[in-house]
Amino acid sequence: MSFSFRSYRRALTRYDSVPAYALLGIIAGLSSGAAVILFEHGIDQLGLLWGVGNRAENFEALDTLTRFLLPVLGGLALGIVFSFLRPEDREVGIVHVISRLHSSYGMLPWRNAMVQFFGGIVALATGQSGGREGPGVHLGSAINSIIGQRLALPNNSLRILIACGSAGGIAAAFNTPLAGVIFAMEVIIVEYTVVGFMPVMLSAVAASVLSQRLGGGSEIFDMSSAQLTTLWEIPYIALLGFLSGCAAAMLIRASTISASFSSWPVMLRFTLAGAVTGAFGVTIPETLGIGYDTLGNVMYGQVALGALLLIAGAKIFATAVSVGFGMPVGLIGPTLLIGACLGGFFGLLGHELYPAIAPDPKLYVTIGMAAAMGATFGAPLAACLAVIELTQSTSVAMPAMLAIIVANLTNISVFRQRSAHRSVIGQLRRQLPNDPLNQLLHRTDVNAVIDGSVVVIAEQVKPAVSATLAVQVPNWCLVSREGEDLFLVNGQDLMAWLNEAPKVDDSDGTEIRSVTESTLRRWTIAVVPEQATLRQVLDILKARTVEAVCVYTRGNRGERSLRGIVTRDRIERFTLDQLNT
Repeated sequence: MSFSFRSYRRALTRYDSVPAYALLGIIAGLSSGAAVILFEHGIDQLGLLWGVGNRAENFEALDTLTRFLLPVLGGLALGIVFSFLRPEDREVGIVHVISRLHSSYGMLPWRNAMVQFFGGIVALATGQSGGREGPGVHLGSAINSIIGQRLALPNNSLRILIACGSAGGIAAAFNTPLAGVIFAMEVIIVEYTVVGFMPVMLSAVAASVLSQRLGGGSEIFDMSSAQLTTLWEIPYIALLGFLSGCAAAMLIRASTISASFSSWPVMLRFTLAGAVTGAFGVTIPETLGIGYDTLGNVMYGQVALGALLLIAGAKIFATAVSVGFGMPVGLIGPTLLIGACLGGFFGLLGHELYPAIAPDPKLYVTIGMAAAMGATFGAPLAACLAVIELTQSTSVAMPAMLAIIVANLTNISVFRQRSAHRSVIGQLRRQLPNDPLNQLLHRTDVNAVIDGSVVVIAEQVKPAVSATLAVQVPNWCLVSREGEDLFLVNGQDLMAWLNEAPKVDDSDGTEIRSVTESTLRRWTIAVVPEQATLRQVLDILKARTVEAVCVYTRGNRGERSLRGIVTRDRIERFTLDQLNT
């Protein structure tokens, strides 16, 4: 069994090992789906304690005072707990996942996942304005990253595990497996490869099946009758896309402004966020919580025309404050509600003023959802597919794509803003290079360029060692002293020096040569584990100002053995070959 698992781990070092990654995708989907279902169940059960039924969505049934006090007290409770946490342990959500994917090679900490799980349950059950899909992405990614770390899987496979966890989290929370796949590839790892798609798709399918079997995920709205009836609607749809882009830009801008107050005490920030949400909840109870019950009402035309704009405005401001102040909630659910309200307003207004322009108001609800989500997350394809899967209607695809493009162009060109998570990451001054070179370095295991022609020698070289080296000269010799690695020397250079260097008699009469007293070119070294990626190797070379790394592996009993050497030159040759093919 040990040999079989070791072979499996070795197969994962190859990015194109489809069967190995397919199995990984199924496991990742089940684990991420289970995590999201537990998360949703926790929200439901906690909400029932203070009388919020309908899957912790029916905040409208609470009295006025409770609608204010519940989010305030929830924010205060979270603030007290978070004040005892280290700042790095408070970071949660999609921004945390993307940051760790680049800065820590996919190693997500379990502490942040626990903060996201319990903090998200309390936040959403107490009516904070936010969504559960962002936490679902974090939980799905984290549980799979932790499994990969515990099993000592290669770090390049952690990248796929996180993508699988993200897709599984979206699929389980939304019942939208295809949108989950595209969201993971479009937003999280920002990479499209055929090999990469396969395990992510399997993960989304497994998570969706588990969610449907256990009754999780969002409601599916039957909007199959909604469709474009005349081309005269096109300009009106483009106008909806523009205003949806304005709303997304407003949400992103308000979130980044709120995030600029991160130096304030966390207890103050969370209490203020709860107070803002509670204040809106007094007069506009639809502001509280995720808002899927309100989304259903908007879908079926059960919300008055004027109320739609009030709900959208309140949701934009309350969500921006909650997310910007660091609450452990997401953006996807509120974004869909905001877009649905704008679309519903446009549809009803057009239908009343000139029915020929907007004969079916329901179409505009779905288009508004897609446009707002696409512009907020910079994920046009994922937004379009999410709406298609949520509404069970493919006829919305063409008008939705038009509105999504207009909304994205509005946010990017008119307001000159990036997507929500990219804006926050930029404010945190974190670099996320997604060029082809860095993508290649992140997904390539160190074993792809390792030079295994290396032997370990003592600094005092005896004749027996010289004779052994002469039989087959290695590329490298790692010089050590009492088990401590000192430096590397070139094998050919060492043999030439041994043939010319003066001999020194040891105390027992043995002739020896001291490498440390030679003028040989010495290569400075550092150590990396065999799970490392090429990106990790280059970062270590730069951070420690060394010229080569030694790759070690551990046996079944924990003994350490040298696998080989990696130099910057080998990495550069490899990347040039790969990028030129």
